[in-house]
Amino acid sequence: MVQSVDWVAIAPPLITAAVALAVLLADLFVPERRKPLLGWITVAGLVAALASLAPLRTGSRSTFCLTANPDACSYTVDQFAFVIQALVLGGALLTALLSVTAVKERLPAGEFWFLLLSSAAGAALLPASRDLATLVIALEVASLPAFALVGLRRGDRLSSEAALKFFLSSVTATAVMLLGVSFVYAATGTLHLTEIATKLATVPGQLDTLAKAGVALTLVGFAFKTAAVPFHFWVPDTYVGAPLPVAAYLSVVGKAVGFSGLILVTVVAFPSYADVWGPALAVLAALTMTVGNTAALRQSAARAHSAVRLLAWSSVGQAGYLLVPIAAAAYSGNSQVGATVAYALMYAVVNLGAFAVAALVARSRPLNRISDYRGLYAERPLAALALAFFLLCLAGLPPGIIGLFAKVTVFSTAVDAGLGWLAVVMALNVVVALYYYLRWTAVLFRAPQAAEQPAGAEPDRPRVPATLTVAIALTAFAGVVLSGAPQLVLHFASVTLF
Repeated sequence: MVQSVDWVAIAPPLITAAVALAVLLADLFVPERRKPLLGWITVAGLVAALASLAPLRTGSRSTFCLTANPDACSYTVDQFAFVIQALVLGGALLTALLSVTAVKERLPAGEFWFLLLSSAAGAALLPASRDLATLVIALEVASLPAFALVGLRRGDRLSSEAALKFFLSSVTATAVMLLGVSFVYAATGTLHLTEIATKLATVPGQLDTLAKAGVALTLVGFAFKTAAVPFHFWVPDTYVGAPLPVAAYLSVVGKAVGFSGLILVTVVAFPSYADVWGPALAVLAALTMTVGNTAALRQSAARAHSAVRLLAWSSVGQAGYLLVPIAAAAYSGNSQVGATVAYALMYAVVNLGAFAVAALVARSRPLNRISDYRGLYAERPLAALALAFFLLCLAGLPPGIIGLFAKVTVFSTAVDAGLGWLAVVMALNVVVALYYYLRWTAVLFRAPQAAEQPAGAEPDRPRVPATLTVAIALTAFAGVVLSGAPQLVLHFASVTLF
């Protein structure tokens, strides 16, 4: 392996990991009353990691390459890696802003910030990984701290149960994926994605069954990370049991990790087995969007944590839409996966915004039922308008133009690939999703019940932390800008990423 290191290329995950270690060491010496300083160090570190992406916005840079084959590298920053790294680090930064107050009030500061930064470092490493060993390591570095983040509310039964379910199911999926990776290595003799693609195209007949089994098992691990059906069962309980900022992080950064890994192994490493993974992902996409939207439709407004459960099931449904372009890439070329990147960017902005408003409401109504949002417009008009906008973006309705354009782009990839049946399933699911998104939106503008706000009484309005206000404002501003200029995101749907 060539031992020259491109420090500029590896700067984003490296800075994030270095700040994580700095926070962990600082926690040993910073007195309790100054622990909030660790949160601001985390925010500054994530801003620095985002800034380090600036030199990487054009061109392609590779490092840790083989001497015998300089084109086979373990780390490559191209347009795909740049966009996903920006999404991951931006999502981690917004999560940090959402978490500042929660950590100060209920969570151990040093552990939380270290785990968040460690997970973000792994998530930033993954889209640039170009061999299966680095890919698996990055996936686990992103996942293992997430288990602890989910269960960090000590003494909380829901949190402990959610962490245990998340851990056991994830470990099982990882074991299956590692078995698949070992089969692929046995069939090809290499771990580099580009070399795997070349050798799978000419794999001997006696190894063909082994290679196909390896491809299928490898996809299982990433299907779990994307919450694709039937590997979705951990999502609702995990989101409910986790602190709200952590649930927001999993819904955006966790999905970005899963989908970027899935794109890399399918489009880059396994293109010669598109006849295996293409139909499988098409079926998974149809099942995922249908199960997710159907379950979200059945959420009772009066059930405890129903707002978070609806967002959890909604995220499963959205994962189905994100799978469509990857499945389409098996039939009509790898340029289709750009639609997944475009949709992921839109989803990240508006879903983080929805969780931010949910965190605001949870400060006065900790059960976070959908019925608790009744009259939010009368109490906090700007927050209600922001949440309504986020929900309309997720539904794909004006004024959430970016949501509409992203859905149309994903829909067109299915049509262009000849997957007419999948396009029909997606259209039906979009209609189903409209109902529960609009039902929640309508609740925001209804008059509060008399029992909730007695005549002449002042509504209970706890002070909103500045960081929470900034998070809502940033996501709302980004959503409005993207709706006004959707080409900023949709540009990625029209380019070949590899």
